Amino acid sequence: MKILKSISILMLIFIAMSCKKDDIKIEKPNELDGLKLVQSIQNDPFIIDLYTTSGKLEQGYNEIFFTVKDVEGNLIENVESTWSPLMHMMDKNHACPYSPISLVPNSKTLHKGYIVFQMAGNETEYWDLSFNLIVQESPYTVSGKINVLPTLKKRVTTFTGSDGKKYVLAMVQPNLPKEGLNEMTALLYKMENMMMFSPVSNYTINIDPRMPSMGNHSSPNNVNLTQKSSLFYEGKVAFSMTGYWKINLQVLNESSEVLKGEAVTDENESSSIYFEVEF
Repeated sequence: MKILKSISILMLIFIAMSCKKDDIKIEKPNELDGLKLVQSIQNDPFIIDLYTTSGKLEQGYNEIFFTVKDVEGNLIENVESTWSPLMHMMDKNHACPYSPISLVPNSKTLHKGYIVFQMAGNETEYWDLSFNLIVQESPYTVSGKINVLPTLKKRVTTFTGSDGKKYVLAMVQPNLPKEGLNEMTALLYKMENMMMFSPVSNYTINIDPRMPSMGNHSSPNNVNLTQKSSLFYEGKVAFSMTGYWKINLQVLNESSEVLKGEAVTDENESSSIYFEVEF
């Protein structure tokens, strides 16, 4: 009798624990949290959904996320992918700087990379984006037209250096500038030809933020941009008050020779290359 009573008690405990487990809902994290759909590109048998934090693609640096689905909406895992953006102009076509594609950490279906669009599209000139996919060892191509919008403030600049080379320089951060000291990052690419851009290493990007509406005053504690452990150039930019700021730039090569950009002086109010922020 005691044995039966003990078994009954154990069964009741087990049932109670099972019920408690059923009551607990384990919510799976949504890997798309914080992202907004830009558009979908479809070429049978796959659909690619493009995402950014703003829900749009803009002139300059863009961190882009995407998923690959079949026509029934099922997410596809184990996809190998590369991409290639192309600008169709009235008289020529050209590419732009972009990164390789990687999976977002701890995800099997969300991919990411960045593209630097040096110009926006318009009614007659436009960008398209092509994806080369390997799914279950079979190759596929998915491509479509994308809408790249102009920015209100200058976040990318193209120039020819004193070495005769063409460059693309894009601001990555601060994306949401604030009063005080801000982390600043940028990317610098050299144009090898109309279709190929290579990242530039070991240069220096001098910064001199100025507020034109307030006597062109500067700010303290700025740190010029250099490379540390990645392709990104890193430094710090200070904004002593809210409003419109022009971040004057100078690009120096490994030998500290100025390839482009001028120092700001009483006689020279701004550099020929710069970024803009307003907050």
